[in-house]
Amino acid sequence: MDFDSSAGGVPSPILPDGRLLALPIPDAASTIRYADISFDGAPLSRLVEPLTRGKITAEHGAHIDPDLIPEMLPRAPGWRPLFGQSGQAQGHLRNHGVGPGDLFLFFGLFRRVEPHAGGWRWVPGSRPRHVIWGWLQVASVLPVDQARGDHHAWAHYHPHFQRQDDPNNVLYLARPQLALPELDEPLPGVGAFSHVAPERQLTAPQATRVSQWRLPRWCYPEHGRTPLSYHANRQRWRQHTDHTELDAVARGQEFVLDGDEYPEALPWAAALMQGGRPV
Repeated sequence: MDFDSSAGGVPSPILPDGRLLALPIPDAASTIRYADISFDGAPLSRLVEPLTRGKITAEHGAHIDPDLIPEMLPRAPGWRPLFGQSGQAQGHLRNHGVGPGDLFLFFGLFRRVEPHAGGWRWVPGSRPRHVIWGWLQVASVLPVDQARGDHHAWAHYHPHFQRQDDPNNVLYLARPQLALPELDEPLPGVGAFSHVAPERQLTAPQATRVSQWRLPRWCYPEHGRTPLSYHANRQRWRQHTDHTELDAVARGQEFVLDGDEYPEALPWAAALMQGGRPV
């Protein structure tokens, strides 16, 4: 999960050099503190505290999920990138048959920041936007209750191990390498885009709301194709000559698109990842 106006209080930062940093949301049950997470050789709290005006401190628990970047925490032997999901959100993924071989694209709300008075602040007048910041192709789906033994001790730091009595509590483990027929070169099965780029921005350039998305033309649900999940209302969609507009729902963690119904999706995703720089 990423920071946004409802889950963390603020967007995630776009740094002055264009780098993206997806911030984990606060989680009082997590054993990981913002002070424990490293970014640029310093605790993540050095960014979080000024950007939240002290609302989130170094000692607050952080829900680092998805956990994609090895350098952000000390890692136990055998560590693999992973993504946890539970409750209604996992029920939605299960009902849509999400599993091995499927591809997650992670997006969040981002806004530009700049140094200020020894800390950081939001660039005055800058506008937040939804941006795709990472990916994970699923190797396997592991129920958390089946992973509490020594064989998966490397994963026990993850915040989803603090949750009890939830049959929908699972981990999605990443493939070592992407398995997409459209790729021209080998790429990791998980990664984060290091910099912001127009082709990975979802919010339309001139939008008045961050949920006004500009998508490829092929995303339009025509000819009986199933729309992106949570977006069955056709009034949310507008097709143009060279793109599609979507009024995205205000709150929703996982939107599922059926790659069999939209064969254009995988070549599009492959082009995004080949054009980006995995971290």
